[in-house]
Amino acid sequence: MPEVMAALRMSRSRVYDLIRSGALPSFTEGRSRRIPVESLRSYIHSKLQEAA
Repeated sequence: MPEVMAALRMSRSRVYDLIRSGALPSFTEGRSRRIPVESLRSYIHSKLQEAA
């Protein structure tokens, strides 16, 4: 989670909001929430497309 927060420059609660809304796909491994690199890339790409 800290790496995703840093990459997106967003707060922890905002990242969890994105996960809950389905905008940022993730999975749970044990007690940890994991966000695949490809999910992060897809989210950033979609935001860039919206801005263009």
